[in-house]
Amino acid sequence: MSVKPAPASALFAGRFALATLSAPHGPSFPALVTPDAQVVDLRAGFGDDRLAVRSLLENWEAALPRLEALAEDGGQQRKPLADFRVHAPVEPRQIFQSGANYRQHVIDLHVAHRAPDDHRSEEERRAEAAEIMDRRAAEDLPYVFIGLPSAITGPYDDVVLPAWAEKPDWELELAAVIGRPAYRVSTEEALDHVAGYTIANDLTDRTTVFRRDMPQIGTDWLRSKNAPGFTPLGPWIVPAASVADPDDLQVTLKLNGETMQDESTKDMIFDVARVVSYVSQTARLLPGDVVLTGSPAGNGMHWGRLLRDGDVMEGTVTGLGVQRTRCVAEETS
Repeated sequence: MSVKPAPASALFAGRFALATLSAPHGPSFPALVTPDAQVVDLRAGFGDDRLAVRSLLENWEAALPRLEALAEDGGQQRKPLADFRVHAPVEPRQIFQSGANYRQHVIDLHVAHRAPDDHRSEEERRAEAAEIMDRRAAEDLPYVFIGLPSAITGPYDDVVLPAWAEKPDWELELAAVIGRPAYRVSTEEALDHVAGYTIANDLTDRTTVFRRDMPQIGTDWLRSKNAPGFTPLGPWIVPAASVADPDDLQVTLKLNGETMQDESTKDMIFDVARVVSYVSQTARLLPGDVVLTGSPAGNGMHWGRLLRDGDVMEGTVTGLGVQRTRCVAEETS
């Protein structure tokens, strides 16, 4: 059973967004969705029965004007969004995830992990952490690791909490979707390669982040972040032109109706352009790839409240819509 999206007067910013939908018992298909919750099947609009959102992104410069025309065409056959199931908007070949990229979040972590012999006041330790963050933003590099496409699930699908995950946690994030191949691009060029933006919830099991058997080898992102369904994505890809400033959007996560995360992307240490550019220095970014930009303060570890069976997470990013997922404990025999 899936949690249905709440009705809204406008689903997202701009004139249209891209989605992947399916009718009951039917195959998934790429769709243009309008802010008033109407759907255009892009297979018909582009005359291609094998069309997918990723193939649109692979030809983004040519596809965008046609999408804009379809959004304006009042005579185009449209159906209500409520008739369809919403899937993750794209199937990326690569997922890149940023860590420790929100200033206040990292300062909170720094202050929380006080050494036993550190008797300074919290104010002094916060000042030290703020200075470190300023120096990191000026001199250091983003921290990025790799996620698995198999961890992606839809924006309204249930999230199965594995029996082995003792401390599953939420991490709501702004995600950039690549529309032009990018390799060794500068910060100034980076956003030219972003087709649009969507919402990601990068779930993490805190107990398996660090290896207990061999702590000197560091983090284990495979185990802690890549269980099936641990990356709810979507609901839409909102074109970059409809997002006035990706570095000034509010990221908000509610757990069972209570606000847990609520921070602006202005608090990012490395902005979207710097993260995309940094990734491209090593990896060749491909159309449809997703770059997660980090999660703000307010994770479950901060609140001392981790995810459990029956919890409902509602995530929003300004202008990008709402995703709503319910946690379900894994059934064990």
